[in-house]
Amino acid sequence: MADPTDDRWWGALAHGGERAFAAVYDQFAAGLLRVAWAMLGSREEAEDCVQDVFVGLVRSRQAVAATANFRAYLFTCLRHRVARQAQRRCRLPMRSLDDVPEAALAAAPLSDGARSVALELALARLPSEQREVVVLKIDGGLTFAEIAAVVGVAPNTAASRYRYALEKLRAALQEEPHV
Repeated sequence: MADPTDDRWWGALAHGGERAFAAVYDQFAAGLLRVAWAMLGSREEAEDCVQDVFVGLVRSRQAVAATANFRAYLFTCLRHRVARQAQRRCRLPMRSLDDVPEAALAAAPLSDGARSVALELALARLPSEQREVVVLKIDGGLTFAEIAAVVGVAPNTAASRYRYALEKLRAALQEEPHV
């Protein structure tokens, strides 16, 4: 199968090409789902958010073809959709993912049970901006430049948040008793 990050696919997507849409879905859906699940703590809500991102992609496919970084565009759409879902869940006004309640993020499993409980707890204790960068980097597979575009910070800031988060995770896991 051809690489769905190839520019030819975006043109085909803009014209409603089903193969192009399927290739984009195959390439990005799993990563989007992992990130949404980590942010929301609910697989069902995460699936709804990812579905909404792809529905939005179909609706705005012609504008998307001109996007410079498609992967960053998709994760930005997901970030906004997750924030709206968290807002609906809590019925509180929220302006960004930074406003998502800690409780909603703290219980978030980052993968299908592959990570230890200690790591999950340590990750839940991170500040939201660091946790978000870790999730986008590891589960989303984004570069620091893409994370910067998604979160709205400089690439160096995204890298620093990631480095600080890893230091905190390492320290927290060293404190945990080994079972």
